[in-house]
Amino acid sequence: MKQAEEQDHVDRFLEEFAPEMPGVDLEVEGIVDRIHGLNRRFHRMLDETLADFDLTNGEWKLLNHLRQAGPSYRRSAAQLAERAELSSGAMTNRLDKLEEAGLVRRLPDPADRRGVQVELTDAGQKAWEESVSAQAAKEALIAAALDQDEKQELNALLRRLMREFERREQDR
Repeated sequence: MKQAEEQDHVDRFLEEFAPEMPGVDLEVEGIVDRIHGLNRRFHRMLDETLADFDLTNGEWKLLNHLRQAGPSYRRSAAQLAERAELSSGAMTNRLDKLEEAGLVRRLPDPADRRGVQVELTDAGQKAWEESVSAQAAKEALIAAALDQDEKQELNALLRRLMREFERREQDR
């Protein structure tokens, strides 16, 4: 096994429980456990960043969906609910909070008298940009543990794993 100073908690776990897991590929377990652990930590870091901007993850994603709409930064409430996989009632609650904070505004939908368009305000644009920048800076600090070649290599390896999942999902 690795030297103690190079070990992480996954190495220690696998070393301790290896005798209890005959037939389990410990390299695969290490990969999966590390990906899960990194995922949890990145999510926690994002939640902390968003809390600094008084946003939840769901609210931030809604701002992101509006931002992705391109100039005008506007989508229908129904489109937003569909993208967020929310009921219309849950979307209404989310929009109420964001509108109260001045981050979005609701406008009548010119194509549907019963519909509503949701638009990112200047304050919403600023909150989105600043939160993205703050999170990117935190992520860059973590990624600084790798040099540029290692980042490219890790991306290539993770891409191969992702493509394998995508292929298998298509085959279902």
